[in-house]
Amino acid sequence: MVRIRLKKMGAKKNPFYRIVAAPSRTPRDGKAIAELGYYDPAKQPAVYKVNVEEARKWLKNGAQPSETVLSLFKKSGVFEE
Repeated sequence: MVRIRLKKMGAKKNPFYRIVAAPSRTPRDGKAIAELGYYDPAKQPAVYKVNVEEARKWLKNGAQPSETVLSLFKKSGVFEE
C-alpha cells in the first residue's frame, strides 16, 4: 500500500518536511516514489506548498494520506473540484 506522508528534512530542532508518496513499509526518511510538496512548521505562520494535481492523482490511485498530510490537503484545496 502507498502512503502519502511527511519525510523529515532540515537540521536538529529546525525541522522541514517534504510531502511524499512512499510504500507503507519504507522508513520515514527512506526512498520515496514521488514528491508532492513541502511543509515548514518552523516559520510563523507555517508555510506549505502542495502540487494539487499530483496529489489528486495519487489519491485517485488509492494512496492513503497520514493525518497531518490530510489536514494540509484540506487547507490547500486538494479535495475541492
